[in-house]
Amino acid sequence: MSVFEFFLSEIGKKTICSCYVCRKNMTIQKFIFNDFQENTYIISDENKNCIIIDPGCHYPEEREQVLEYLSEFELTPIALLNTHCHIDHILGNSWVLKNFNIPFYMHKQDLQTLNAVPSYAATYGFVGFESSPQPTHLIKHGDVLQFGNLRFEVLFTPGHAPGHVVFYDAINKVVINGDVLFKGSFGRFDLPNGDLSQLKKSITQIMFQLPEDTTVYSGHGPETTIGEEKATNPIWNY
Repeated sequence: MSVFEFFLSEIGKKTICSCYVCRKNMTIQKFIFNDFQENTYIISDENKNCIIIDPGCHYPEEREQVLEYLSEFELTPIALLNTHCHIDHILGNSWVLKNFNIPFYMHKQDLQTLNAVPSYAATYGFVGFESSPQPTHLIKHGDVLQFGNLRFEVLFTPGHAPGHVVFYDAINKVVINGDVLFKGSFGRFDLPNGDLSQLKKSITQIMFQLPEDTTVYSGHGPETTIGEEKATNPIWNY
């Protein structure tokens, strides 16, 4: 199956659901959005500040769900972050930035990925797609991002996308991982500018160096832990 055929095979599998996790000084809300079953995260602190990571909300009902959640818990968005900029992770970028007028953080090496999306969005059936604005902040490996009482270290993890990053909170032992590592699997490397050797290095030399009890919040599918994936992930076979 070609990359094109794979993406088209995923169209029509749209689901909206969510999961809610409380940790020390933070709440993680996961939504599953758009035809690619992408995980969008809204993470808030005890003062009701929140960040939005990889907004995949394209359809009106998905965006309404975000608004209802923010309203119910009286949350104030203060930043948008992208782990990477494949279409399924940025479908809601323009809507979020226009509605909340907040800064936008991503890695410089994924600008090409971001800017390529308008050229193929209609092919995947995303009628009315609005191109993402450009980032206000370019981030790099080792940066520490502070949003209210939320604190994340940026780790550069290319391979699935050239400018892929993950956001690691050592205190809460969580990593917002995008499409690098999945439960029992790992990110695709056959998309434009993907690279298996880079991806394996990102996983084994960056992700697997985190504490084994770190919870991995992936861009698709369920959560896992670093320990579980170090022991069983098939990346070791590549």
